[in-house]
Amino acid sequence: MDYLNEYNRWLSSDKVDEKTKEELKNYDEETKKLYFHGFLSFGTAGLRGVMAAGTNAMNVYTVAHATQGLSDLVNAEKRADDGVVIAYDSRNNSELFAKTAAEVLCGNGIKTYLFESLRPTPVLSFAVRYLKCAAGVNITASHNPKQYNGYKAYWEDGAQLAPALADKVSSYMSRVDILDGIKKTPLDKAEKQGILKYIGEDVDKPYLDAVEAQLIDRQTVAHAADLGIVYSPLNGAGYKMVPEILRRIGIKNLHIVPEQAEPDGEFPTTPFPNPEFKQVFEPGIKIADRIGSDLIIATDPDADRMGIAVRQKDGQFVTLTGNQQGALLIEYIITALKNTGKYPKHPYVIKSFVSTELAAKIARDNGCECYDVFTGFKYIGEKMNMTENDGTDTHFLLGFEESCGYLRGTYARDKDAVVAAMLICEAAAYYSQQGKNLYDAMQDIYKKYGYYREATDSAYMEGLDGLEKMAALMDGLRKDPPKSFGDIPITSYIDYSIPAEYDMKTGKVTKLDSDTTNTLYYKSGDDVIVIRPSGTEPKIKFYYMVSEKTAKKADEKLAKFRKIHEGIIKK
Repeated sequence: MDYLNEYNRWLSSDKVDEKTKEELKNYDEETKKLYFHGFLSFGTAGLRGVMAAGTNAMNVYTVAHATQGLSDLVNAEKRADDGVVIAYDSRNNSELFAKTAAEVLCGNGIKTYLFESLRPTPVLSFAVRYLKCAAGVNITASHNPKQYNGYKAYWEDGAQLAPALADKVSSYMSRVDILDGIKKTPLDKAEKQGILKYIGEDVDKPYLDAVEAQLIDRQTVAHAADLGIVYSPLNGAGYKMVPEILRRIGIKNLHIVPEQAEPDGEFPTTPFPNPEFKQVFEPGIKIADRIGSDLIIATDPDADRMGIAVRQKDGQFVTLTGNQQGALLIEYIITALKNTGKYPKHPYVIKSFVSTELAAKIARDNGCECYDVFTGFKYIGEKMNMTENDGTDTHFLLGFEESCGYLRGTYARDKDAVVAAMLICEAAAYYSQQGKNLYDAMQDIYKKYGYYREATDSAYMEGLDGLEKMAALMDGLRKDPPKSFGDIPITSYIDYSIPAEYDMKTGKVTKLDSDTTNTLYYKSGDDVIVIRPSGTEPKIKFYYMVSEKTAKKADEKLAKFRKIHEGIIKK
C-alpha cells in the first residue's frame, strides 16, 4: 500500500468525517506512515490497535471494514436470518464502534442483536449460543492500556473465529474498499424494519443462571457467608455481573472498591488495567486492611480475566499468578466434587501449552485427563467441542490459560471472570473453615505436588519495523537452533510452525499431528521454555516453567531461566 496516496485519499474523501480529517492534518510524516502503511491484521483474535485515524488503527472506518467482511461471510453461508449479536466493554469509543458494526450488519440485511449497554465478554459468547446466532462481535481490547481498542469476532459455537474462518473474513475484506465499499443502515431505521433488536436482561438472567449452576457446594459458602471479600471491576464491564453472582450464592460481606467501581475508559487508577499486576490492587488493599479481608478479586475491563491478591502470613498482600490460580481452582474443584460425591468417571481439564505443568500433575494424580492446546481460548473451546461430540462419557471440569483466563461449564466458549470469581470465593469459603486462606492453600498444593514455578517475560518491538524484528528473531532461532541457553542445556524442542519435534541428543525428527502456530517450545529435562510472538501486542513473549523439590531450589532455577530472554534479545 502506498501510504501517502491512501492518506491523501482519506483527507479528500467525502466519506471521512471532518473531525477525522482534522486529526489527519496534524500527522507528521512518520505518523502518516505508521497509520497508513497497511491494515490492522484480522486474525483469530480479530483486530486490536491504538485508537487513531488510519487503516492501521482502530476507528469507525476499520471497524466498518471488518464488519463488512464478516457480513459477507455470514451472507455467503446463508446465515443472515440466524443473526449476529454485538457486545462492548467500558473502553472509550466501544459503544460507538459497536453501533457502527450494527449499522453495517443491518445494511447487509443481517438480523442484528445489540446489547443496550456494556457487557462482559463471556456474556457475548453465551449470547451467541443462547440466541443460536451465526456469529458475534465484541468491541474490547481486553486488558490493554486505555489508548487501545479491539474487535473480536465469534462464530456459532461461541468461540472466537477459527483460523480458516478468520482467513475468509480477511479475504472478503480485501475485496472491499474501506471507504467506498461499506453498506450501512441507520439504527433507528433498522429497528423500525425489525432487523435490529436491542437485548439486555432477557439474556443476562439465563447467563447468570448458567454461571450459578457451576457452583459445587452451596453449603460451604453458606457456612462462610460473612467471609470478607473485596472486589474491583477496574472500571470495566464486570461492575454488575460479578457482585450479582456473588450475592446470588450467598456472599454477604462484599466490598466494592469505590474508585474502580464505575465504568470509565480512562481507567483513572492505573495505566494498565490488567489484574495480573499488583498495582491495580492497591486501592483494594486499603479496604481489605480496614475490614480484615484476606482476599481481593479484580477483573479486567471486559471481565474475561480474573486476578486475585491474598494475604500472606506476614500480613502483606501478594498477587497470585494466573498459573497459581489455575492450580488452586483445579485442586478445589476436584476436592469439592469428591467431597460431595459428584466426581465424574471421566473428568478432564484443558490448559494452554504455556500454562503450568502443576495443573497437569494435580489432574492426573486425581484420575483426571489434562489436555494441552495452543494459546488462545478458542483452542480450548475447540477441544470442548471435540470432546462433547466424540461419543465418550467425558466431563469438563475447567479450562484455563496462564494469563488469568478460566471457564467452568459448557454454556460459553470463552474465558469468564464472572464464573472464576464465584469459584474462587467458594474455594476461599472452603479453606476458611479449615482456618486457612488461599495463600495457605497454595502452599499446601506445593507441598503435596511439588514446587512449580512459572514466569512470563516480554520484549516489546513497536514501530514500523516491529513485525520485521519479531520475524527476524524467530527466523534466527530456527536457522541456528540453540543447543543451550547459556549453561541451560536443551534436550529437545518443538517447532510448531512445521510442526515437528527435534531430539538434540539423537538428532531424531518426529513430525507431529498438530495444527501450526508461530511458536518454539524447548525442553531442558522436565523444564520448559516457550518463545512466541504475542497475538495481540507488538512483543515477543518468553514463558518459563520449572520445578524442583524445594521452594528455594525452584526459585533459584526460575531466576536463572529468566536471564534467557536477555541473551536472545541482545544478539
